[in-house]
Amino acid sequence: MTLTGNDEHTGRPRRRPRTGRRRRPVAILIGLTLAGGLLLTGCGASDSNGSSTDGSNKSGGRGFPQPAPNRTSGTSQGEQKNTPTGDASREFAPSPDYLSTFALDVDTASYGYARRALADGRLPEASTVRPEEFVNSFRQDYRRPDGNGFSVTVDGARTQEKDWSLVRVGLATRDAASSGERPPAALTFVIDISGSMGEPGRLDLAKDALGVMTDRLRDDDSIAVVTFSDEARTVLPMTRLGHHRDRIYDAIRGLEPTESTNLGAGVRTGYATAVKGLREGATNRVVLISDALANTGETDADAILENISTARREHGITLFGVGVGSEYGDALMERLADKGDGHTTYVSTIEDARKVFCEQLPQNIDLTARDAKAQVAFDPETVKQFRLIGYDDRQVADEDFRNDRVDGGEVGPGHTVTALYAVRTRPGASGHLATASVRWLDPDTRAPHEESGQLETGSLDEDLWTSSTRLQVDAVAAYFADDLRTGDDKANPLPGALPLGELADRAHRVASAAEDKAVDDLANAVERASGLMG
Repeated sequence: MTLTGNDEHTGRPRRRPRTGRRRRPVAILIGLTLAGGLLLTGCGASDSNGSSTDGSNKSGGRGFPQPAPNRTSGTSQGEQKNTPTGDASREFAPSPDYLSTFALDVDTASYGYARRALADGRLPEASTVRPEEFVNSFRQDYRRPDGNGFSVTVDGARTQEKDWSLVRVGLATRDAASSGERPPAALTFVIDISGSMGEPGRLDLAKDALGVMTDRLRDDDSIAVVTFSDEARTVLPMTRLGHHRDRIYDAIRGLEPTESTNLGAGVRTGYATAVKGLREGATNRVVLISDALANTGETDADAILENISTARREHGITLFGVGVGSEYGDALMERLADKGDGHTTYVSTIEDARKVFCEQLPQNIDLTARDAKAQVAFDPETVKQFRLIGYDDRQVADEDFRNDRVDGGEVGPGHTVTALYAVRTRPGASGHLATASVRWLDPDTRAPHEESGQLETGSLDEDLWTSSTRLQVDAVAAYFADDLRTGDDKANPLPGALPLGELADRAHRVASAAEDKAVDDLANAVERASGLMG
């Protein structure tokens, strides 16, 4: 794969713009032909990964689509008819549309909660299954960039279904800095102590992990603790660890479950505490630990976020949501973290909790990119159809790829983001297949940057189940999530999908090759789901 930057563009008639980041996706599968193309518009200075800003055409002279320019004009090409209804993740898109644009997402809560449900002997509700969070739960081997920003890897392999392949777009940030190299942290923990948190695997996990994390944070880091049940209160104002660790341990040990869940009051008080203890030059973050079963006070995510909008926008305080409990308000927590410029994870064991607070949270103390978005441009001469797997709630209008006022995802060091596409190539197609680009803002200066990668049809010659181990892991995770969402409705499964029993066998073989406990856990989860589905 060659990394390029493309700094020219040609106009073409545009379809009617889609609005809003949070729409349900329409552009998932496409067909028919497309006249003309877009070439990438210049966007700024090059970086160490080889992006060019010299204005040269690196496309080999062909007018395949490239990421959308800063501004588009004109009207949509053709009338949009017979718009499908139902599950938007399985709809055909209006023609023409060879662009796919989404905000980056490093959430993993959906997969963690699905594993918990399966371990309890039940299938997760389809509405809680987000395929991208299944895929992004696993380690990748993408090349890492030297500085802030992303490297771009694009690869893929053939499925067993004729002309269909899985294409993988992999984005990676630099390795997480050692504790001594990162900026100091100012973390406000907002902890749910409602009655439901007394269930084993909720507050007890949080207390254990917070105690271990306190041991590992630096002396110049700061912690505040806010609790909420029917009302919220600040148990510990922002406190430098230094010689005050005993105060923090005492605050954690004193947490006990009681009464109802006023999550809105907890978030509001948490942000007020974070603003009061705001530290310049530090990473200021609110960490919400809850089963998100809000039943008192404000229970709507958008209304809760509106109450703390100033703290988010003016001070850049991001939200990290940690979900717990066999019963879990997935939709509320996911919405809070997404709109709160953060992300979510889910824990159900001591091992999970310690990994989140002692490994993942330190990664999220620093930021390498703000408002990061990806756009994949497929070549209409070689691609007949495509479908983005997941990211249903992360879609961005194609025209807004370079609109830096439109929200994207916040990503820290040590992260990878993977997007999988089911792609149907034209019979006998040869040559360029797709260009994948990522755009982000520098977390300090807010200057925009871009990086791109390209894929040729020849890179899809290998069979999926003999391809790289990590691509196979991603495929198993995606097929598994799609099956859990589809249930008995097999009308439009992913191309190359295996019956769940066969996928379980495949998962165990991949787990053996990966030598990775996380992949063993995936294989066991697929096997449990196969048994429950019969």
